[in-house]
Amino acid sequence: MDLRLVEYFLAVVDHGGTTRAAQALYISQPSLSQAIRTLERQLGVTLFDRSRRHLVLTPDGEAFTGPARRILADAEHARSRVRSVRDLTSGRLQIAAVATLTVDPLPDLASALRASHPGIRLTVLDPGNTAGVVGDVRRGRAELGLIDRPVPDGSLPVRELWDQETALVLPPALAAELPDPVPLTALAGIPLIVELSGSPSRAVLEAELGDLVDVGVECAHRQAIGELVVHGAGAAFLPRRIAEGELRDVVVRSTVPPIRHTVRVVHRPGPLSPAATAFLRAAELIRDGPPPPPRPRTPAPPGTTPPDRTRDRTTG
Repeated sequence: MDLRLVEYFLAVVDHGGTTRAAQALYISQPSLSQAIRTLERQLGVTLFDRSRRHLVLTPDGEAFTGPARRILADAEHARSRVRSVRDLTSGRLQIAAVATLTVDPLPDLASALRASHPGIRLTVLDPGNTAGVVGDVRRGRAELGLIDRPVPDGSLPVRELWDQETALVLPPALAAELPDPVPLTALAGIPLIVELSGSPSRAVLEAELGDLVDVGVECAHRQAIGELVVHGAGAAFLPRRIAEGELRDVVVRSTVPPIRHTVRVVHRPGPLSPAATAFLRAAELIRDGPPPPPRPRTPAPPGTTPPDRTRDRTTG
């Protein structure tokens, strides 16, 4: 049904006839009369009794008046929703991300998106690994995927954002005898705090270090690893910016060779939604501008002096 015809019908009802309705609509009276007849043909009913001097609604016309108003109201509501999504005053964006990137840089990306478009609702999915992220994007469960490995089969478009360093974070006692930067071969005998065996992050670490992984603590809670280092339970590999910004009384060292990964965004072919486009724009602004500042560091206990950290700060 042509919404314009419904609008014309209600104009005739509200103005009491075709003459005033045509003037309000800025169309000719014959054109308006023809539009009403077209609507009647589409509905299969007679809406107005034309046997009198003035048009009078038939019972069918009276029955159609209420639904006609609801039709136009619903159509306007739908247009408003579409405009709000287009203008990014509302909308939804689902992102699948590997676990390591939900710590850094996803919080900064989400913060930048929310700062510029607070009406967008962001949902972050955890499919487990790179293949899971790519699968969620391919199936349409997520519009964007955040990964730090190449797409296995190269079948989806990928945008590279920046490189990110994973640094070795140690309690001062463990760092005392180590060179700076730390050769990976020097890790033998250093107890590492790692996630549980079989977790994606653990698999990545074992792929990087091989037999050099000397497990001191296995932890199911990724967020607790940094605090375990702070309390001297062992060393850990963490994003450098997180270690420098959030942990106190630790030593942050680069390694030889350095452990770096490229942060990538994967998506399906074709145009992206306005929300996804805004997310990528926020990511590119972060990439092309100065690096985000470290997050507020947890203050050291009174009477303590935090040890010196690595002099060269590398950020994604």
